[in-house]
Amino acid sequence: MTASMPHVMNTYGRLPVALSHGRGCEVWDTQGRRYIDGLGGIAVNTLGHAHPRLVPALQAQIAQLIHCSNYYESPLQEELAGLLCAHSGLSAAFFCNSGLEANEAALKIARKFGHDRGIDRPETIVFEKAFHGRSIATLSATANPKIQAGFGPLVEGFVRVPLNDIAAIRAVAASHPNVTAVFLETIQGEGGINPAQWQFLRDLRNVCDEFNWLLMLDEVQCGIGRTGKWFAHQWADIQPDVMPLAKGLGSGVPIGAVVVSDKARNILGPGNHGTTFGGNPLAMRAGIETLRIMEADGLLGNAERVGQHLRSSLQAALEGVAGVREIRGAGLMLGIELDRPCGVILTRALEAGLLLSVTADSVIRLVPPLILSTAEADEIVSLLAPLIIAFLAEAQA
Repeated sequence: MTASMPHVMNTYGRLPVALSHGRGCEVWDTQGRRYIDGLGGIAVNTLGHAHPRLVPALQAQIAQLIHCSNYYESPLQEELAGLLCAHSGLSAAFFCNSGLEANEAALKIARKFGHDRGIDRPETIVFEKAFHGRSIATLSATANPKIQAGFGPLVEGFVRVPLNDIAAIRAVAASHPNVTAVFLETIQGEGGINPAQWQFLRDLRNVCDEFNWLLMLDEVQCGIGRTGKWFAHQWADIQPDVMPLAKGLGSGVPIGAVVVSDKARNILGPGNHGTTFGGNPLAMRAGIETLRIMEADGLLGNAERVGQHLRSSLQAALEGVAGVREIRGAGLMLGIELDRPCGVILTRALEAGLLLSVTADSVIRLVPPLILSTAEADEIVSLLAPLIIAFLAEAQA
């Protein structure tokens, strides 16, 4: 507990600020101080805050129907599933409430796929530096010993390999006959903004086809337009068999989805999986309106264009600064890796009026709303670059 939140379990290292309201890419705290939002609720607030077309759509849905059981047909589920299938080229969707739940469903699909083929102990290939959630199964697929500590025994059935190493995948294929799926983030988020190379994804698609494995791409953080395409893997011109989504799909309303190909759409049947809240009308309306507004306002192009501007501006401002290892990512999912732990930047950025996060100890993560303008990107650079330069100079002293 904290002094200001004594009845809430102490599961977060919270900063001493409470946000009150927001407009676009700006938020204000309860003391009236303004911040530029470079975090977007961790890649969630696709349309920013208080979007003038999203808000009335949600208000109308709340006044009509918030929740109903999955005992009944849901036209809004079908509408959102149709949009996701149209944008992805996949064929069906299951709706849940979060990225963790979407990833958990993907892992169940992989297990069931194996059992349907007569494999009693199916295995899934996962990757170093991966993060897929904090349930026991997704924690087991994750590669962070810090967050796994204290929660053993973990779930069996995972084989871990380095990212972007197709030879390691083939070595597993030769030594593990029970593999049924490969599971990875197209761009690792919590692991430090580490993109899968496009050629690696193409090679991985071929290997999965060769061995009749499911290719499962976790696009919870990098999907829904963040990189400049609807889904990050589309830069590699491939399709997965299973694609978990969440975060930006509802622009802040909790939602998760698993979108699947024809190969995977019938693996789960009635009684194999389900959810009470998943697919509720409010979440479905949020997803539908988010995708409609993104398309109408050209936000994929904006993410690519403004993301490139932000990246180039950061590179120019930090050129030659000792201690800056790399600026990487795609679109409006960027990481600035330093040569030392930089958690203090989180607090200093807040004090300067900028929201961001630090992940993998030494990577400053920027995942702002996809409505970010070039002027707002310039403001982020003007606030952040001096903080990084001062921090690195201080740390070297």
